[in-house]
Amino acid sequence: MKNLKILIAVLIAGLGLLSFTTTHHTSYGSQKINGSAAVKGYKVGDEAADFKLKNIDGKMVSLSDFKSAKGFIVVFTCNHCPYAKKYEDRIVELDKKFKDQGYPVIAVNPNDPNVQPEDGYKQMIERAKEKGFTFPYLVDEGQKVYPLYGATKTPHVFVLQKENGKNIVKYIGAIDNNYEDPNDVSEYYAQDAINALIKGEPVKTTKTVAIGCTIKVKK
Repeated sequence: MKNLKILIAVLIAGLGLLSFTTTHHTSYGSQKINGSAAVKGYKVGDEAADFKLKNIDGKMVSLSDFKSAKGFIVVFTCNHCPYAKKYEDRIVELDKKFKDQGYPVIAVNPNDPNVQPEDGYKQMIERAKEKGFTFPYLVDEGQKVYPLYGATKTPHVFVLQKENGKNIVKYIGAIDNNYEDPNDVSEYYAQDAINALIKGEPVKTTKTVAIGCTIKVKK
């Protein structure tokens, strides 16, 4: 009987340690860009990790650089994709409308230029100048950031809000419901989400399906 009690105690302790290890690993892994933890992407309510990526002006940019920001409109986009091109002017408008209200656009190009040469760094600089980008246009060298966020398309939007020093995901998905014609949009998903956050109200639509080109992954 004594040996049986010892065995049960050991098993319980082992299960407790396993539970702690699993929980700790999941929490830690969700915040790491580098590392062995498998990351499937963020869900609404998750804390988004910061990153440091090269901008088209050659400087490194992080979310933490924006001290006065209340949140961010992180958009994974690129040069070549027809969907991304359709949304370029609307992304500029989002930045112009919400940057001064504390929610700047941070654009990230996740594509490998060896797979899609039009999305190379030089081409990014030219495209940003041509379209008059008013926001950072960062290159995800090594393709480490987009998998962490769970981006699958260009464009793919993640609206973040600062809460107690953390960037919390509030909306994931498409910019609106009509990529072809900005004059025929009936649902402004990203804009509505940010307006709700500014007003201190809950976001009604927190997730939609991103419509765009697949991210071009290094082979």
